[in-house]
Amino acid sequence: MRRLLLRVRSLGFSPAIVLLLVLLAAAPAKAQVPEREPDEVLTGTITGADHQRYLRAPFTLPEGTERLVVAFDFDRREDRTVIDLGIEDPNGFRGASGGNKASFTIAQSDATPSYLPGPLPPGEWALALAVPNIRQDVTASWTARLWFLRGGEAEWLPSPTAGRGPGWYRGDLHLHTGHSDGSCDSMSGGRVPCPLFRTIEQAAERGLDFVAVTEHNTSSHAAGLRELAPSFDRMLLIPAREVTTFHGHFNVFGITSALDFRIAPNIDNSFERIAEEVHARGGLVAINHPRLPSGEICMGCGWTMPEADLAYADAVEAVNGASSGAATGGFEGPVSGIPFWLDALRSGTRLTAIGSSDNHDPAREGAGAIGVPATVVFAADLSQGAILQAIRDGRAFIDVTGIGDLHLDFVASAAGAEVGMGGDLLANAGTPVRIAADVAVPSRGTLELRRGDELVQALPVEGGRSKYNLNLTTGGREQHVWLVLRDEDGSLLGMSNTVRILADEEQVNEGLR
Repeated sequence: MRRLLLRVRSLGFSPAIVLLLVLLAAAPAKAQVPEREPDEVLTGTITGADHQRYLRAPFTLPEGTERLVVAFDFDRREDRTVIDLGIEDPNGFRGASGGNKASFTIAQSDATPSYLPGPLPPGEWALALAVPNIRQDVTASWTARLWFLRGGEAEWLPSPTAGRGPGWYRGDLHLHTGHSDGSCDSMSGGRVPCPLFRTIEQAAERGLDFVAVTEHNTSSHAAGLRELAPSFDRMLLIPAREVTTFHGHFNVFGITSALDFRIAPNIDNSFERIAEEVHARGGLVAINHPRLPSGEICMGCGWTMPEADLAYADAVEAVNGASSGAATGGFEGPVSGIPFWLDALRSGTRLTAIGSSDNHDPAREGAGAIGVPATVVFAADLSQGAILQAIRDGRAFIDVTGIGDLHLDFVASAAGAEVGMGGDLLANAGTPVRIAADVAVPSRGTLELRRGDELVQALPVEGGRSKYNLNLTTGGREQHVWLVLRDEDGSLLGMSNTVRILADEEQVNEGLR
């Protein structure tokens, strides 16, 4: 690159032209493609005779394809060979990206910038190749790898954040922008539908590792997330939506394909049917703000889903920031989702407790600001699949402060066995159980050990990170133990998920099914 810069300067080009040439010579961004082998590979060659010509490389898009991915490469770049890339569907051009992208994707919901999202009609498609330059004595080879994705594989592509490995990752799982009812101030001070990028920028400034944008009953924001992801490459952007019904709201994560959100007596649909479709496509289902009242102020906000089987959900929003202000009694007030979560556990339904801001304005402060509260998960990687799996497994705690220096994890052990948060522990009635907690708090407070809604033990904790031991004795057929952190005034700072204690092997096996 430096040699190229010196060369074009020596030829007398202006600084602007020098910069343009340097940018044109820059390598395209790293390809984001499926991790498996392609479904089809196209190859070809060009020679000096193809200089300043347009070429067409046809292929057949199979019936039922829901996402097309193309990765393109060619050689002889050192000889200033250039091949620009575009694509045609059976009805005409779907976009062209020149030489600035190593790969692209097209789906109904989203597409790589330069390309148009929309239906993928089966039949003859073609790569539209342009050759701005090839020297007369050069022969260059090109290769195009094609993936025809459907089902769960078609929902989203690997993120540029993947590859960081195991760790604790902090995120906000409930955000709204102008793609639904999010709003913010315009330049002149009026309230306008808030652009997606403002929310993503604010999430990055708050140091979050991942966010899920959950617009009401739409995935129109998926195209915007696709555009922003390369720039915000240290933060995982998860496509999601808030399925908003007359009888409750629930988030679905990792899904961009169409979902019929209508649940009513005159519609053949149900919560269970939607959840089944989401799970079949690799997504996750979380019930939102279940204890909010439903009425004219917030229509359908509370969970009143008729005869809904909670076993079809994976998680529940135990703490919702937007509804946790002083007027509603705070994070443990009358509209808190914690009792709903505990009731589900008591009834035999294992749901992961999560916390989210439900933010509708990136400028908001306090409860309901982006990342207040946050869900912190221990995941195998900073990738969509790993984050969603960690939530399913209950390897998560809720940080209601949004500060980022809170930590809460524990291991439960009994009779020589031990499990981490989210696991099942076999311990007959009367068996002592030791809880080894790993805690970090900004200042002094209290650590509580709880069994369901019963307070078992409370210990003072110092500021900073320390380990604490707590104890209980098993006493029932099935118990759920978890931890709570409070500040010196008794206000909620954070809460863990549970270890389930089962009395015999048969119950453990039931829990695994």
